[in-house]
Amino acid sequence: MFRRPVRSALCVIAALASSAFVRQQPRPLSRADSALVGRILSAEDRRDSTDRALAEGIRHRDARVQLLARRAIGRIRDPRFAGRDSLPVSPAPKVWPEPAWRLRFRALSSQKDCSALRVALADSAWPVRLRAADVAPAACASDTALVATLRGWIDALPADASTRARGGVAWQAAARAILAMARLQLDDARPRADRLATSAQWTLRLYATRAFGILRDSARLRALVHDPDDNVKEAAILALRALTGHADDSLYIGALRANGAQAVRAAAGALEGSPRPEARQAANDAFERWVARDNASARDARVALLAAAGRPASDDRPPAATSKIPKDAVALALGADVRLRVTMAPSSGGGSFTVRLRGDVAPIMAARVLELVRRRYYDGLTWHRVEPDFVIQGGGPGANEYVGYARYFRDELGTVPHVRGTVGMSTRGHDTGDAQWFVNLRDNLRLGREYTVFAEVMDGMEVVDGVLEGDTIGRIEELPARSP
Repeated sequence: MFRRPVRSALCVIAALASSAFVRQQPRPLSRADSALVGRILSAEDRRDSTDRALAEGIRHRDARVQLLARRAIGRIRDPRFAGRDSLPVSPAPKVWPEPAWRLRFRALSSQKDCSALRVALADSAWPVRLRAADVAPAACASDTALVATLRGWIDALPADASTRARGGVAWQAAARAILAMARLQLDDARPRADRLATSAQWTLRLYATRAFGILRDSARLRALVHDPDDNVKEAAILALRALTGHADDSLYIGALRANGAQAVRAAAGALEGSPRPEARQAANDAFERWVARDNASARDARVALLAAAGRPASDDRPPAATSKIPKDAVALALGADVRLRVTMAPSSGGGSFTVRLRGDVAPIMAARVLELVRRRYYDGLTWHRVEPDFVIQGGGPGANEYVGYARYFRDELGTVPHVRGTVGMSTRGHDTGDAQWFVNLRDNLRLGREYTVFAEVMDGMEVVDGVLEGDTIGRIEELPARSP
């Protein structure tokens, strides 16, 4: 173990980095030096503070190698890596102005005036319109023009609700309208929810399910527990659990055989404390099936199953962590400029944006994302979470935060702040990166304590701002290397 104070050592490196010597063009590293960098990164990823590569890196003549070693030690010793405050400041991300409509979006947060909301429902920007539907209070049920707009969004739904033009909507308006109508307790909310619940578009069935929860329609929720889509199934279980408690445990026991981790997690949570004697055995059996799947990102489902079986979370048997460092990690750590183009599907309005991998702060994570891009992992996946004044998040195979890549990515907390346009890695706890991206739509500095920035948007931010919930990523591809 290293016994030198990490903070004082990092301060020395910070002073070196600010010197004129370091600012000069660095000399190329030898093959042996690059191999040492790889060993340092490997030690960091394995959280092995005893690896000799760290001590060799600290003594190395090149300040870049020294810095990588000091940073690795800091990350190994402290999960929150408080010592990063003493690292040299990383190059700042590109500054992006905000769209004008976001001010109108924010103004709706505390808006209760029905006439103002009625105007917002006709705004030129759909995010503002959808937000107005989200915040409309029950008192607006008597505003005939406002209610007519909500009805119109549902009644104008096309037969094929899977495609939208840029700047328009597909299913999103009808989905938000049915929730608003249910919340306003309108008499015609239920028949419209019935219509959406039979749609071929699973996202419409999902929102209809949520509406039935608001309407306290347990019969419809019981039917939707059997929906073929696991996101709909999850929503039905969560709503039904709140209404009927353990009265529907037989349905939850059956749902333990669902394919999606989100549905199994919801069913297991509903079964916790069940009076039915077969519930614990069913949860135990399901736990063994999910252990056999060998998927780290299903941890939440496994832990919920253990709780339903009356067992502690410490009984979980996660797969072994990935320890092989991707081949591009060294080059990224030493400053390679690698860019990716994210192209949205034509059915989601098209357009593209470019991100630069920030290997200077998160080389291992950036290299692992690059590997997935080359394998076409992200092509055809969706942005399942869109909060227009916070983030967009996506890139999970189940369009749900509980369904991610089979092996977790380690955190690489660094000195790049979570400002607008930076790209972070989704996690559900320390060192649980699941390969899902989120793009900061505003400055979210509080996220720096928990989430790794591994990329930043370089162009096309207007496309990012225009993403709506459920939009599809057509493809992500690596761009040709840039000339020096």
